[in-house]
Amino acid sequence: MQLTKTEEQVMELLWKQEKAFMKDLMDEFPDPKPAPTTLATLLKRMTDKGFVGYKEYGKSREYYPMVKKTDYFSKQVNGIIKNFFNNSASQFASFFTKETNMSTKELEELKAIIDKEIAKKK
Repeated sequence: MQLTKTEEQVMELLWKQEKAFMKDLMDEFPDPKPAPTTLATLLKRMTDKGFVGYKEYGKSREYYPMVKKTDYFSKQVNGIIKNFFNNSASQFASFFTKETNMSTKELEELKAIIDKEIAKKK
């Protein structure tokens, strides 16, 4: 299951705040802010999709993420690798390093991360 761009914006706010009432989300939302009914609809859809949970306090709901940010984005990246790079992480890495104009320092940092992962697997 995937989120729309606007739903991802709401999730970013929830991941950052960890839990929030609708008013808290509205306060943090960048301009132009959505209508409260729009935000309520987004939260309902996200709850139905299993991304958001809530606790009720009278008529108020405190929302919280049901999915970790790292889990969501890992799934998204793996989907990109599968759909656009023939399920080849090395093709993705090649594209990523060439097309993002990484500096020498950034490439060296990436190489160090890769070397560390290689060492773990030996």
